[in-house]
Amino acid sequence: MRLTRPPAKQPPETIISLIDVVFFLLVFFMLIGRMDATAPFEVTPPTALTGADMPAGGVTLSVSAGGILALDGELIEPDRLAEALSDRSTKANTPLVRINAHRKAELRNVLPLVSKIEALGGYEVVLVVTPEAAQP
Repeated sequence: MRLTRPPAKQPPETIISLIDVVFFLLVFFMLIGRMDATAPFEVTPPTALTGADMPAGGVTLSVSAGGILALDGELIEPDRLAEALSDRSTKANTPLVRINAHRKAELRNVLPLVSKIEALGGYEVVLVVTPEAAQP
């Protein structure tokens, strides 16, 4: 009687080493890559003029933390803003609009105002800011 050995089983392929290689490649490219989008041209951010006097004349548009608008101290509906600005500019011939927004006002309440004022044309928009307190 002849006993035969069963054929040797091939060990299953381990995928662990492949996972390690992929992980190291991922870490490598994360470390050498840039995560921010770069512009194809040089961008210099604007600087705020703190301590400078506000330009004289014009109208002041105030924005509350909740997005309520006031034009020169009088409450105004957002859909009447264009009409009110054109009325005041024809009376006083003032192409300057100061936007004085509360520090907790959401940007979605302020940016459309700038676009709306720019669409009217002929206005210079100044954003009123408060400088940070000086460090002791």
